[in-house]
Amino acid sequence: MVTLPLSVLIGGSGLRGLVLVLVACLLPLSACAPRGTITLDPEAAGVGTIERVFVGSTRSTDPETGSFGRKRSEDEQFARYDISVPPEREPGSITFPRRGGKPDPRKHFLTTSQQMYASMGEFRADVARNLRALPRGKRDAVIYIHGFNNTFAEGLYRIAQLTHDLDMPGVTVHYSWPSAGTALGYVADRDSALFARDGLERLLDEVDEAGAERMLIVAHSMGSALTMEALRQIAIRGDTALKRKLSGVVLISPDIDVDLFRMQAKAYGPLPQPFLIFGSDRDTLLNLSARLTGQPERLGNLSDISRVADLKVTFLDTHAFREGAGHFDMGDNPALLQLLSRIVEVNAAFDADQRGRTGLLPGVVLTVQNATQIILAPVGAVAEGLAQ
Repeated sequence: MVTLPLSVLIGGSGLRGLVLVLVACLLPLSACAPRGTITLDPEAAGVGTIERVFVGSTRSTDPETGSFGRKRSEDEQFARYDISVPPEREPGSITFPRRGGKPDPRKHFLTTSQQMYASMGEFRADVARNLRALPRGKRDAVIYIHGFNNTFAEGLYRIAQLTHDLDMPGVTVHYSWPSAGTALGYVADRDSALFARDGLERLLDEVDEAGAERMLIVAHSMGSALTMEALRQIAIRGDTALKRKLSGVVLISPDIDVDLFRMQAKAYGPLPQPFLIFGSDRDTLLNLSARLTGQPERLGNLSDISRVADLKVTFLDTHAFREGAGHFDMGDNPALLQLLSRIVEVNAAFDADQRGRTGLLPGVVLTVQNATQIILAPVGAVAEGLAQ
């Protein structure tokens, strides 16, 4: 969730209107499910479906829980978590036990085991073992980077949910950067995202050295800005071998200045393909972020793809699928989850001729130079199109 920090509100113009918008965004939190925390329940392994998630983090460890907290750590740490995805849930949903309540493995996401590695070498060796268990040609890794205002558990369980709902192949890896986990920490989180650039680059190196044949990056919100900074650094140091391993990038509601994104992309060179951007001009929280930064829009609520026409990107407009504030429609909406599961077909069709696009996606397809915009049709139409 993206909101305006009080320090900015107090000194900014249009104070009354901004405060009202902020309060409107914060009020629903009181009625929401509890904030995500790690709940260890080994017995849940006999009830839910286990998704294994490898973790690299620049968060400091919490001595009370033995897991990761909110503070920054200059030393990156590595771990592995086995997450139980409950059977009684709708695709796209994540449910946590209420504080003080009894966890129910039929309804709640729970951790069945966690392991903290003593060194990068131990982490790399375990990732390598899991990759070698897969057939050659399918030793892929999906690296997920969470967004603004996320606790460690929320980011961890989100990638477990996406892995499960999308039936993602290969090994799942999560990069957890030190978000403050508070709605009033927007500026602090932007600094933390910059602080975490080297850690993400290091994690990609470790997964590469573990033997991943291909790596797909999936980033949300402010995590997209962090991702682009790490990719820029990889290009600057000339790591062409690692660049060849990147088989695609998915940015979900990216909270990035459009001009900054253009410079990051140009520094990287030809972008990994597919390079997909899920966004909507109805994303309330990105609209607030744009006002905070004094710009008309962010990359995730781009209304005119001509601004990125010289870049090979595909912008999937989720305007018709808005859920709540519209800031994570792709992960929360079952029909869009189905669409993402067919992303290889989408990319192949758009690399082919115009006829290859016919009937693949129910919606309007616009092409401006190298950039493609897909304005997706309503949920019912997408569900029918995917069922064919």
